[in-house]
Amino acid sequence: MKKLIIFVLVMAGVLPLKAQSYLGYFHDNYAGVQSVLFNPASIAGSNFRADINLFSASITGTNDYYGIRATDLLKSSYDLETQAKLFASESNNFIANSDVMGPSVMFSIAPKHSLAVFTRGRAVANIHNINGEVFRELSSDFDSNKSFSLEAGNFNITASSWAELGVSYATLFLNTNRHLLKGGVTLKYLQGIANNYTKGNNVTVAYTNFAANPLLSTITTTGELTYGGNEDFHENFDNLKFNSDSNGVGADLGVVYEYRPSENKYKIRLGLSVTDIGSITFKEASQKLYNLNQTVSQAQYQEANSIGEFLEANYTATETTAIAKYVLPTAVHANADWNVYGKYYLNLNGDVNANKRTKLNTSAIANTISLTPRYESKWFSAYLPLNYMEYRGFQAGLGFRAGPLFIGSGSVITNLISDESKGFDIHAGVKIPLYKKETKEPEPAAVAKVEPDTDKDGVLDKNDTCPMIAGPKENNGCPWDDSDDDGVLDKDDKCPTVSGPAKNNGCPWPDSDGDGILDKEDKCPEVKGTKANNGCPEISEEVIKKLNDYAKTILFNSTKATFQEQTYPILQSMVAILKEYPASHFSIEGHTDSDGTDAANQTLSENRAGAVKAYLIENGISSSRLTSAGFGESKPIASNKTKAGKAQNRRVEVKLVK
Repeated sequence: MKKLIIFVLVMAGVLPLKAQSYLGYFHDNYAGVQSVLFNPASIAGSNFRADINLFSASITGTNDYYGIRATDLLKSSYDLETQAKLFASESNNFIANSDVMGPSVMFSIAPKHSLAVFTRGRAVANIHNINGEVFRELSSDFDSNKSFSLEAGNFNITASSWAELGVSYATLFLNTNRHLLKGGVTLKYLQGIANNYTKGNNVTVAYTNFAANPLLSTITTTGELTYGGNEDFHENFDNLKFNSDSNGVGADLGVVYEYRPSENKYKIRLGLSVTDIGSITFKEASQKLYNLNQTVSQAQYQEANSIGEFLEANYTATETTAIAKYVLPTAVHANADWNVYGKYYLNLNGDVNANKRTKLNTSAIANTISLTPRYESKWFSAYLPLNYMEYRGFQAGLGFRAGPLFIGSGSVITNLISDESKGFDIHAGVKIPLYKKETKEPEPAAVAKVEPDTDKDGVLDKNDTCPMIAGPKENNGCPWDDSDDDGVLDKDDKCPTVSGPAKNNGCPWPDSDGDGILDKEDKCPEVKGTKANNGCPEISEEVIKKLNDYAKTILFNSTKATFQEQTYPILQSMVAILKEYPASHFSIEGHTDSDGTDAANQTLSENRAGAVKAYLIENGISSSRLTSAGFGESKPIASNKTKAGKAQNRRVEVKLVK
């Protein structure tokens, strides 16, 4: 397995390497065509008429096995295997990625729309879940002169390179007074170059050393090994070529939201994107499953020119397919950019791998979170990325942009001061930026100057608080706000900071008596009641009895419908009770004894009931709540043969009408 592992290290150290490409630079508002690689929506409404990339490259590496001082790599005598600090564990990981952007361009085609066309060359190499001790022995060609037995486990190795031709479209599809929303999509044609992958299943490696003659030393392995791809990297590394039968398609999706309290500058920008959705099919490929239950000599291992040659010569293989499908390193990116003040910004970014790292022939990025303060102007930017990348840990870097040139790194500061740095990245490029600019035609001296009104709302820009968005003159050229989002504009909203219905002028409906029933539905808005009685208090049987106790003591003048003087306090008591229940309706009923004719008694009972009703109305009880009726001598409640019985029959009754 030495040859494949060596290739992965070569990938990390030689190729111009994308995990998190252009770390710290992507989020510059003048990143131009490079920014489309991170979020295609970012180019909508950009600061460029056009941005032309001549050449740019980014290299990123991260691992949890080697710890080095970056400057040591510049020494010709430096030996990585013997002089680097090693952090071997049962599960070590390596990720190396490259991104070379060739001739590319982005340009604005309308105020709301932008396009980008780009070319790229990319390479990604992953090692996941490999035993560090096994890795050390394989890398040193078993030169430790000691026997060992180790579990290599279920490791997964993938390395692939390809070219891309991408087209991106972005648009501004929401633009209100303060809020902008952008969307973008990238479609990519992928041309495969080379692909190789290895996956172990319960692999063990045992080395038996013969000190007298190392070439007689043996290597015993167990388990299974899947090995596939379209090229043997080590053997053909210098002759890799495009293969017209190896291709695929990919896509990136993104959205960006901006909050802009002023006309041309956001205060907060939020972005979300998914990149590298897709795969490449390598048709001239092979995949073989090797049974590793075998013992070979150290000489056989060291004499092999490639892993393919070594496996083919010494292990039994089953060929399973002639097509290799490589899955792109799909990732989710979330970004927040804060304009702290003037030209100073603070960026928070997260990159999350979306692929399963144990899946065959599938690559992954390293999860990363970064915090980057930056100074940004039209012709110059400086940024200081502080980041935590999976496997390599915390690192600090530095970068700048000066007109057509940019260069930076998310790890350079850490690489220079630490003697056990576990990762590195660097990016650089040269481009031709064509910025947007305002053009003013010279005005003839004899012609009066025409004041602009950009949004055509009838308010000149010099007097328009929102010159890019149409609004009424009464609001200084800005659209009316709706602060509480209740659909009622502040100018018409009686309660602009509290949501309420339009029917109540934007205010919540009140509940004056606090009984849980809104005034608009409460028949008694100032008196607590029940929902069953429409917000009014419900009258009890005890109250009805009390009313009738009063009614029975009403005294009329003999044979008349007029009240005796001592009756008026009783009537006032009845008025007070009826006012406590403003939603209740009552029937006033009059009755007589049997003295006199039926007709006379009927008339007298009606008149007496009517007299009580009239008094109640005169004293504040609504006539709509009262009815009266007379029943003469037809409903006695006692015998009319006695004086006491007749007195009981001469009565007024009050009944609740339901």
